[in-house]
Amino acid sequence: MTNSRVNPKVDEFLNKAKKWQEEYSVLRNIVCDCELTEDFKWMHPCYTLENKNIVLIHGFKEYCALLFHKGALLKDTHGILIQQTENVQAARQIRFTNVQEIVAMETIIKDYINEAIEVEKAGLEVPMKEHKEYIIPEELQHKFNEIPALKTAFEALTPGRQRAYILYFSQPKQSKTRVSRIEKYTQQILDGKGLND
Repeated sequence: MTNSRVNPKVDEFLNKAKKWQEEYSVLRNIVCDCELTEDFKWMHPCYTLENKNIVLIHGFKEYCALLFHKGALLKDTHGILIQQTENVQAARQIRFTNVQEIVAMETIIKDYINEAIEVEKAGLEVPMKEHKEYIIPEELQHKFNEIPALKTAFEALTPGRQRAYILYFSQPKQSKTRVSRIEKYTQQILDGKGLND
């Protein structure tokens, strides 16, 4: 690992890490072997190529992970990339729960990093979904059928406001909760207002 590529903020991050310290160090060594610049963004070690984010190291309660910023474009030949939540469009993670896993996968990890570098060099972009591709919850669709003016008012909202409502209405597991949320905000939508207006 060449020292010119090491960022002191990452040293500090590793020294302060209460969990995953050893895992982070091993991941860092692997990533640093791949000719990327070590940076520190969003409070985490982030590795860049000509200022473009390639991969980030981060940790959670149950696992630590390498987050590929354009992971959706990787071939994922080993089927190990994970989409964190359905709203995450571009990024994908490889998750680890111990050092042994990381060590055992070193070659694969490097292959994925090198592929991510190639994706970046080729200037590929993840096609972002348009708001119309967000799934309208069934309960909202029923309400639209019941009150056509609501559908018209909803479609007149900005894409961001539509998305906020769709995400908010889709969150509850139970249909009745979704229905009550929709009921609560029907008038607000008819008034042309967003969720937080």
